[in-house]
Amino acid sequence: MEPVLFRSFKAGVLLAAIILLGACSPKLDWRTVQSPQERYTALFPGKPDKLERRIPYQDQELQQTLEAVKIDNDIYSVSSIQVPATQAAATEKIITQLKNNLLERAKASGGQVVEEVATYQTSSRQKLAATDYFLILKLNAKEQQQMRVRWIIRQASNGDAWIYQVSVLHANANTDDVKTFLSKEEYVNFFNEFHPE
Repeated sequence: MEPVLFRSFKAGVLLAAIILLGACSPKLDWRTVQSPQERYTALFPGKPDKLERRIPYQDQELQQTLEAVKIDNDIYSVSSIQVPATQAAATEKIITQLKNNLLERAKASGGQVVEEVATYQTSSRQKLAATDYFLILKLNAKEQQQMRVRWIIRQASNGDAWIYQVSVLHANANTDDVKTFLSKEEYVNFFNEFHPE
């Protein structure tokens, strides 16, 4: 049985996808999006929709924000979860749970997971280490999706922790070389221009 946090996250992504599917898909129209409340700046290939909600985790609720835009077969998204200073010790546990659920889902579908060492820059241009995950999610014998995802944890000056999930989900994938496919310039730009505080 899936943990409540992961089901809530999946429901948020699904809701965003449904909203975005209804909109017409513009071609790439890169724009810098500043999210001071969520403490990051990102470069999206179109105007993202923003969803905010509270998600249950153990005996509390956490604030989650999802900004996402759909361009043709791709959904570019940034999810932010604010973990209050009083619960910051649980941050690693939360991110491990999010990671494991997604990676295990890819493997259970008959897909694959490829890891690559990466870096990201904070808004002050400090370079830090990260890991990019390239996933193939098999929907059935003929259909699959590809995903590139990066998780980042940042500590705020007030002691709160922020968990970011930066990802691109590509539908109708027709190649098994997920790493090469999702390393094209438009995807690299999205990941390289995500700058948390």
